[in-house]
Amino acid sequence: MVILQPLKEEDSIRLNQKFMLEFNYNSNHMEGNTLTYGQTELLLLFGKVIGEANMKDLEEMKAHNVGLKMMQVEAAEKIHPLTETFIRQLHHTLLREDYTVYRRLPDGTTTSYVIHAGCYKTRPNSVITVTGESFEYASPEETPALMNDLVQWYNKAEVAGEMSPIELAAVFHYRYIRIHPFEDGNGRIARLMVNYILSRHNYPMIVIKTKDKANYLRALSAADAAVGSIPAEGAKASFGQIKPFINYMKHLISFHRTLFYIIPFKYQFLKVLKFFHTSFSDSLILKYIL
Repeated sequence: MVILQPLKEEDSIRLNQKFMLEFNYNSNHMEGNTLTYGQTELLLLFGKVIGEANMKDLEEMKAHNVGLKMMQVEAAEKIHPLTETFIRQLHHTLLREDYTVYRRLPDGTTTSYVIHAGCYKTRPNSVITVTGESFEYASPEETPALMNDLVQWYNKAEVAGEMSPIELAAVFHYRYIRIHPFEDGNGRIARLMVNYILSRHNYPMIVIKTKDKANYLRALSAADAAVGSIPAEGAKASFGQIKPFINYMKHLISFHRTLFYIIPFKYQFLKVLKFFHTSFSDSLILKYIL
């Protein structure tokens, strides 16, 4: 008789690597990174590059993985409260350095502006909605105070314990996105901060997959409709106003918590199958799990 045992250390490492690859690939791919999953795997596990790859995308992926590790280390320091300094340092890690963006205007002339790594925005930012309207985020002048309020709110809410970790993470994500404090990288920072909050409370971290991007944005949009378009109000949106996004995040955490609890046993069960069917490789087992 083969008895199921807790996950071995090497198997746990393998599953953690799977999360690392999934999170890095999807969070960057969602923002336009062109590396394939296979290229991401070779780059982050073996430091190798195959096929054609944009140098900026390669550096961006490596920096994001450093940011993920940095976030996990910070989240483990549970006695330390969240600070704006950490968020800015995380952003600097992702962007690495300041860089200039060039844009061609309708009249044919070219304009440029600098993206600042680790610094709050110095120029307004917005997004064009599906209806063609401009949806504005907090102004550069509002941003420092709103970010201070967000961090102070989070630290107090965490101590109060009235919200579950996934509710805290969802509200933080939504308020942060309505501020959009940096000139680039806000989506990636928001998703890292969600996992920072979950990890601090011993919850499994989550991956928002590119293939689910439409549902992710739809949930944010539904919350926007309830909150309204004024950035300062979005930055202090209430729990009730953003219920669609909170429900979306709860659905994700429910799925990942199920994986968190069943994987050790499912993995061992498939290892039993491998014992009787030698054609079952470890990589095939992980494919069935994830």
